[in-house]
Amino acid sequence: MRDVDPNFDPAKHTLTDSSYFEDMTIGQRFIIPSRTLGDANFAAFQLASGDNHPIHYDVEYCRAKGHPQMLAHGFQVAIQTAPGAGMLPHVLEESLIGLLEQSSKFLKPVYCGDTVYPALEIIDLTPGRTTGVITLCSTVHNQHRELVMQGEQKMLVRKRNIE
Repeated sequence: MRDVDPNFDPAKHTLTDSSYFEDMTIGQRFIIPSRTLGDANFAAFQLASGDNHPIHYDVEYCRAKGHPQMLAHGFQVAIQTAPGAGMLPHVLEESLIGLLEQSSKFLKPVYCGDTVYPALEIIDLTPGRTTGVITLCSTVHNQHRELVMQGEQKMLVRKRNIE
């Protein structure tokens, strides 16, 4: 038996109320869940990227080159900071227009079996007339507390109150 619930509204079935450009603050952090990068992550990235260099999928090749394990591709590390992997897009639910740019510096190697801890932090807010640009510092640390990647992302977001 299927009863219709007149009090249920699918539009209100969200993780949080939507924020707009004006609601954001410099220093606000968005943690992305940690994950251990295993063989399946490496295989999926190799398949999606088409990168076929053995440094990313042949452990014996890696060991012969002085690496203890398969070396993660830089982009494989950078994608760990995809905003959709955390809460930021849910916080910006109604106001998010899109990602404008992304940059990354790869500071230390990431190997198969490493656990990564991605995060985003607002470092600049540039208002426009009807929108604003949120600049985020993106970071990835490993299980040894080492910063392995740092970069920036810029997102275009709507303002709630148009000037």
